[in-house]
Amino acid sequence: MKAAYRVLAGLVAIGVVLQAMFIAWGFFTVDKDVDGGAVIAKNSTPDVTGLSLHGAFGMTLIPIVALLLLIVSFFAKVDGGIKWALFVVGLVVLQIALAFVSFGAPVVGLLHGLNAFALAAVASLASRRASRVHTPATETTTV
Repeated sequence: MKAAYRVLAGLVAIGVVLQAMFIAWGFFTVDKDVDGGAVIAKNSTPDVTGLSLHGAFGMTLIPIVALLLLIVSFFAKVDGGIKWALFVVGLVVLQIALAFVSFGAPVVGLLHGLNAFALAAVASLASRRASRVHTPATETTTV
């Protein structure tokens, strides 16, 4: 179960990296299209593949993997594993909330981006915790 915990936490971190790649792809595509003379309006059909992948991963895949991590954390016997899994789930929930708020107040998108770094870091730390071999402290006796 420790291996499953490690892999799931690592997948969340990798998912965040993919999210950054998808959003960059999406907005560079939009920028290229606009620079080429395209007008983006409600009735236009720009290439939004990167933006769509960002939304799909962020609203489905990463939350599912984070919830699986939380479930596995109860059985994995990782020191502090449940706590770190809860941190991951909490940051995922915050990330989604910040995304929705950002549609109405785009400046909040700055916090969405910052929270992504926090999520990647916490998920990476959770994964590393599962890799540690726990060695109990040895007792020393004095005579």
